[in-house]
Amino acid sequence: MAATAKQKKAARSNIKKAQATWRRMPSRARARAQPQGRSRARPGAKQGGDFYHIEVRPKGEFEAFRTQDVGKAGGIERVAGKRSSGSWSTQKWLIGKTHAHIEGGKLVGDSQDAKDVLRRLGAKPERHSW
Repeated sequence: MAATAKQKKAARSNIKKAQATWRRMPSRARARAQPQGRSRARPGAKQGGDFYHIEVRPKGEFEAFRTQDVGKAGGIERVAGKRSSGSWSTQKWLIGKTHAHIEGGKLVGDSQDAKDVLRRLGAKPERHSW
């Protein structure tokens, strides 16, 4: 069913009013007005956050972060941190829970990619609950 001329006119008027209201609002107020809010994607959030986090260096040493997929999406990710000097290095590794498991308090790789990452770390990661 097509919209009538009166409905089209009302819709245009409502759009203009909404646009004027949004232009007057600061960005934070505009974000709060949205039902879902505004949030950035967290590392590992693409797959629901089902990752083991292996911290290599403390988070406080870095100013900015980037997440890079290593291999297939959702498997293993590298979180790179940018230092104040401008150099980048690995802050932590994210290993999908389908690629590793906990055995005796230690993380054990199930896939070849996970085994390679854990071998390159040197020490066996230990589980901490915080």
